[in-house]
This record gives sequence, C-alpha cells and structure tokens, in this order.
Amino acid sequence: MSTEEQQRSFPRRDDEGRIVTLGDLLGVSLAGLVIGVLALVLFEWAFATMGAGRFGRTNGWLAVILPLWLFWDDFRAWEFGSARVLAALAGVALGVLAGLLAAGLAAGLPALVSGALAAAVFTVVYAVVWFHGVHWLARRTG
Repeated sequence: MSTEEQQRSFPRRDDEGRIVTLGDLLGVSLAGLVIGVLALVLFEWAFATMGAGRFGRTNGWLAVILPLWLFWDDFRAWEFGSARVLAALAGVALGVLAGLLAAGLAAGLPALVSGALAAAVFTVVYAVVWFHGVHWLARRTG
C-alpha cells in the first residue's frame, strides 16, 4: 500500500498495519459497535414481529463482535512479544470487568439494552488500555 493510500484509509495505519491513533481505534470500534447494535435491533424486531419472542431479549453483548474483529486485527499487526500479550490481557480483564459492572448497574433494563451498554463500556475501556498499554510496553521492552 502506498503512503498516499495509507493516508486516505481509515483507520490510519503505519507500515506494519498497526492503527496509528487512539481516536482512529475508538472511532472505528464504536462505529462497529453501533452497526452491531442496529443489527441486533433489526433481528429482534423481525423475530418479535413474527411472534418468535418478545423484543429486547437478545443479549446485547453480541454487538461487540465487530469491535473484537478490529482489536484482533490490530493485535496481529504487532510483533509477537510480551508487550502485545500483556496489553491485550490487561485490556480484556479491565474491559470485561467494566462491562459487567455497567451491565449490573443497568440490570433493570432489557437484556438488549444492558448488554449493549456493557459492550460499549468494554469497547471503550479495551481500546484505551490496549492502545496506551501496547505502545508504552513496546517502548519499554525495546
């Protein structure tokens, strides 16, 4: 990919294919989350219309599929080493913990809503911890 193509693509990536800025990572992952939530709402509406259950019963955590795909792609772009593994593990642990806390606080809402909120919290926490963690650890380990 030429330098001009890299500058026009979104998210912007370096020569190794790693996402360059936290804003790009958050923007694309949150866009993927919104698409996931909209797809869940569409499926829920269709099944509820056909009488296959009540609306809002699907777990909203499923909306995190597209952001996870992006995170996996960025994970693979980093060289194998302790920096990427530690940053990913810390991001997953903190993201799941924060997401479960958000889901617990929204427990009175339908599963679709509380799960989507949890998925959004997970996405933001993971992206911030991953991005800053992997860059910081990569600089420290050389």
